[in-house]
Amino acid sequence: FDAPGVAFRARLFGKPAVLTYHCDLDLPSGLFNRIVNAVVHFQNNMAGILANHIVTYTQDYADHSPYLSRYASKLTPILPPVELPTPSDGAVEAFASAHEAATRRPVIGMATRFASEKGVEILLEALPKVLEKYPNAQVLFAGQYQNVMGEQAYFARLQSQIQKYEASGHWKFLGNLDLEKMAAYYPNLDVLVVPSLNSTEAFGLVQIEAMMNGVPCIASALPGVRRPAQMHKMGEIVPIGDASALADALLKVLANRANYKCDTAELARTYDPDSVAVEYEKLFAKLMGKKA
Repeated sequence: FDAPGVAFRARLFGKPAVLTYHCDLDLPSGLFNRIVNAVVHFQNNMAGILANHIVTYTQDYADHSPYLSRYASKLTPILPPVELPTPSDGAVEAFASAHEAATRRPVIGMATRFASEKGVEILLEALPKVLEKYPNAQVLFAGQYQNVMGEQAYFARLQSQIQKYEASGHWKFLGNLDLEKMAAYYPNLDVLVVPSLNSTEAFGLVQIEAMMNGVPCIASALPGVRRPAQMHKMGEIVPIGDASALADALLKVLANRANYKCDTAELARTYDPDSVAVEYEKLFAKLMGKKA
């Protein structure tokens, strides 16, 4: 909320201000959410007007964002920094043992908070078709799933369906995992899904984390979210909200894992914070040159 103030103070002191824009806000319906949306949109627009330049993760997202399209003349896409620690000795194997990842395969990962825009129900609707082919498959859901602010009704709506899969061993909630545990989580996956439904999702950093561990990803065709799989040839893109297409993509990826490979070392270099910082430094130098 302080972005307009920071940009305004930069103007006062004659310094260029650069805004990094993460995503559009698209809250569920309701009076309170409408008020929040209005306030955030006003603040964002003031920041956009006052900022000298705006950074977005991808041009794809910018081209489809109602907000960013207003400021096309001062946009630069810069990929986000992504890094994970190296798993400690035995951590991956210990994780596999704790969550039956060696015996209940394939393992489908979903790493996010339990929220309506994340498309959890799309994965639930896709599972029956996957289980016909892979009866021992399981979903490992990493992220907050209980008492997510504003999402209690959504969780309650899907809870009975999920409980059936939990009882049969096809679904397991892991809760929030720290970085060390996430580093052990990804190597135990066969595929990661990102079936998000709206522009609150702008990229999906978890896709890069998975790809760094050689795990292909299936993402919905949302602007920005579809770019990791497209850029790095490490997955499939499915229509937004299409459970049948997600099921088909899961079957395709699981049957052809060898086809989804990338240079993980090069991927890590691309998203290394130092590499990203270099791109920002180039932008800063350009802006300072214009100022001079």
